[in-house]
Amino acid sequence: MARALAEFFRSVEAADAYSYGFGKVRDFLSFPYEAQSHDWVITNPPFRLAEDFIERAFIVARKGVAILARTVFLESVGRYENIFAANPPVKFAQFTERVPMVKGRLDAKASTATGYGWFVWEKGRSVSLPRLMWVPPCRRALEKASDYGFASSKA
Repeated sequence: MARALAEFFRSVEAADAYSYGFGKVRDFLSFPYEAQSHDWVITNPPFRLAEDFIERAFIVARKGVAILARTVFLESVGRYENIFAANPPVKFAQFTERVPMVKGRLDAKASTATGYGWFVWEKGRSVSLPRLMWVPPCRRALEKASDYGFASSKA
């Protein structure tokens, strides 16, 4: 994700709690990031820790927070009460294609039955209802053979 973001942002800092051969090894929830030290926090958090990641990201980010999460993240009375009721995302972008997620690596042949979407909050901008949007089919157009070459070279 960081490599793709670097095509659009001037500076991208990548980190993960485990070494996957790319970026720094650091736990986002415990690393002492300064408040408002990054323009954006864009992440694919572990599902069970997503609420904690969002809470922490709001402290670290100056401009906004975007998380890639399973679509079912929308469901839950607890998440509604803890996050969405007082601070709904300004945008929710549902992937029309299934996004294969393989822990720690890329796999061109991976598949999934799980739906994913982007939840986006822009600081200083509040909405009562998020803008619902779709990420159109794009995997074939955006994938590069070198994406997979990078993944296999890190072993």
